[in-house]
Amino acid sequence: MEELDIASLAGMLLGVAMFLFGVFSSGGIAGLSSMFDFASIIITVGGSIAGTLESNKLPDFINGLKAISLIFKNEQQDPGETIKHIIELSNTARKEGLLALEEAANGIEDDFLKKGIMLVVDGTDPELVRGIMETDLSCIESRHKKTIAVWEKWAELGPAWGMIGTLIGLILMLKDMNDPSSIGPKMAVALVTTLYGSLVANWLCNPVAAKLTINNNTEMMLKEITVEGILSIQAGENPRVIEEKLKSFLAPSARNNGSEDNGGGEE
Repeated sequence: MEELDIASLAGMLLGVAMFLFGVFSSGGIAGLSSMFDFASIIITVGGSIAGTLESNKLPDFINGLKAISLIFKNEQQDPGETIKHIIELSNTARKEGLLALEEAANGIEDDFLKKGIMLVVDGTDPELVRGIMETDLSCIESRHKKTIAVWEKWAELGPAWGMIGTLIGLILMLKDMNDPSSIGPKMAVALVTTLYGSLVANWLCNPVAAKLTINNNTEMMLKEITVEGILSIQAGENPRVIEEKLKSFLAPSARNNGSEDNGGGEE
């Protein structure tokens, strides 16, 4: 189930509000118009995107840009629910045997969990099960890191291209100083590119990279819980023991939530 992530949306809008407040409080409407320069936008945004593209494979670059939509999706990834589901499967295996998990797997929506359960049902060696699932987990994380790297590189290059734009403006200004009254306006235009570079990095790219990293860490934790749970089921461990093992992944404040009604450990 996906909901709108209010934090990401609110953060972006609040960032815009803080920027506009700073401009209006000092320069009013005229100050806002001074913040816009089309050539500076082209140099800073276009140049930093060009450098990011040059630093990545084209498919990785495209997938990275598309990933911005993920920061606005609040996927309900509840480790407690994952643990509860695994305990239910362990109770089924304990009472009816591992082969009974094949029927239970039909109702599993999580492809990663379903894959692990089917490996267990097929009688795969535990070490091979762990190897297959950890390889799968590693590949997922690798794809996520490629996506995050696009935004991190863009955040790195944004201020750099902003400085390049400023240097271009300063060079052109210093080459033509016949009119002293034009020095101030030209200096202001030159500095606008540095502003754009800072906005690209700190309003857009770094926050997106940080949110994608949080999402990745949460998903990796859930999958590590799944791997340990599946191997524990295969080993025939007591559901109560499995529950306590998996709860060690959670923060202490979250370990007692929802654990009273899962039925683990009953013999």
